[in-house]
Amino acid sequence: MATRIRTRLHLDALRANRGQLARLGADMRTARLRRRLTQAQLGGRVGLSQSVISRAERGLGGGLTLDAWQRIAIALQITLRVSLQRDPLGETADAGHLAIQELVLRTGRATGYRGLVELPTKPAEPWRSIDAALVDDTRRRIVVVECWNTIGDVGAAARTSARKLAEAADLATARWGTASHQVGLCWVVRATAGNRALVSRYPEVFAARFPGSSSGWLRALTAGTDLPREPGLVWSSVDGSHLVAWRRRTRA
Repeated sequence: MATRIRTRLHLDALRANRGQLARLGADMRTARLRRRLTQAQLGGRVGLSQSVISRAERGLGGGLTLDAWQRIAIALQITLRVSLQRDPLGETADAGHLAIQELVLRTGRATGYRGLVELPTKPAEPWRSIDAALVDDTRRRIVVVECWNTIGDVGAAARTSARKLAEAADLATARWGTASHQVGLCWVVRATAGNRALVSRYPEVFAARFPGSSSGWLRALTAGTDLPREPGLVWSSVDGSHLVAWRRRTRA
């Protein structure tokens, strides 16, 4: 059994190596020709014979050491990249963001909302979507929730959120007509040291961007109370287990 496994692994490795070496050799040849170098000239720079360079360019460079490939890359002024792909058993790159979405959807479901992820606001423009939306047809509510693992360009993000809020209001009108309904916007931000420091550094900016009561938004999300009239910001714990109100601090 062990012999069969080794044989299968050996063959799989050979097939993968052939493809990688063929691509590597083709890239090497293209770069060499762009620099108007002969195989002999490149070989002379890196300490290899012309025949070895020729074999490598034909995808037969499996016998070259990593050091030799590195010398070739440096001589051609190209970065050699050797890496393993992301471990499928490891965390995804957006694990923090997913944890916030999971928390928002779970909390919303407990208070009677139907959770939607990446809700498209314009069918003709599918790249435009709401990060997470909580919808309650009975109470005629739509909550636009923007989940932030790391806050980037605050101004651009806030403008995008404002557009999504307006589009959600249009969706609510299309869904329930002109009858009274509630549409609100809340940012849920992961309470990392970096995010907290950013909010603390610019308290007036964030207070102006999110004038809605944070404790009011916390109650709206966790207890299903009425939505505050203005956009708000709520913290998500770093581990994504619960929501916490943002305590505003203004400079004297």
